[in-house]
Amino acid sequence: MNKSSYGGKLLFLEIIGIIIGILFLVPFYFVIVNSMKTFSELLINSANLPSSLYFGNYMKVWTIMKFPKVFTNSLLITVFSNLGLVLISSMAAYRLVRRPTKLNNTIFMLFVAAMVIPFQSIMIPLVRVASEVGLMDSRIGLMICYFGFGVSLNVFLYHGFIKSIPLEIEESARVDGSSPYGVFWRIVFPLLKPMTVTIIILNSLWIWNDFLLPSLVLSNPDLRTIPLATFSFFGQYTKQWDLALAALVLGVLPIIIFFLAMQKYIIEGITAGSVKG
Repeated sequence: MNKSSYGGKLLFLEIIGIIIGILFLVPFYFVIVNSMKTFSELLINSANLPSSLYFGNYMKVWTIMKFPKVFTNSLLITVFSNLGLVLISSMAAYRLVRRPTKLNNTIFMLFVAAMVIPFQSIMIPLVRVASEVGLMDSRIGLMICYFGFGVSLNVFLYHGFIKSIPLEIEESARVDGSSPYGVFWRIVFPLLKPMTVTIIILNSLWIWNDFLLPSLVLSNPDLRTIPLATFSFFGQYTKQWDLALAALVLGVLPIIIFFLAMQKYIIEGITAGSVKG
């Protein structure tokens, strides 16, 4: 009876999960299907499959958006922002864990507290400060802004993971004559791989799809990211839905492929930090 009851309950939960999964996939269906329709066919019935596959929208979008340029901008900003965040956050978290002084504990609490501050409440001061120090309209300036907004969560994740690394490993390296930097880069940092991959995935999803911060910092059309270029299809009086949907598909396809290839590391990295030893 227990097995039968458990099986029925599990089946019910699986059905609910499948239904919820289908509901989440419905927007993807509309985006993909309507991106391969002409504008007139899209307006007539957006729910039906296209009468014939029309790839003209993608060719137009490729030219209008200057997709290779905006793709390169998004890729450079995402890659180098991730690189800086990983380096800064891993070193900061290591110091905070291995030197648990009152000052370091206070600094860590400030990092945690910064996670709850909404971006909208500080975006106007951010623009003023960025303008004063020459960070506006610059890829490097945008990356520095991402350093500031992303480091809190990254330090928090690294902090929990580093506590699970046995201190005896580092002590053995010091006995063998390794310097503090050697201990970190040769011993500790390679052990952070699961969490590093998790952080890179989470940061990439955030930075690649971010619209608000680039729209505040970047004004030069040559520096536009994919979300900024996609927004150009939505005007005050007209909305080019056929082109906008094709642009959305081109924009999200690289990050979806990246996520599907790396998703197994997310659970591995998060759960590994909760196990001691």
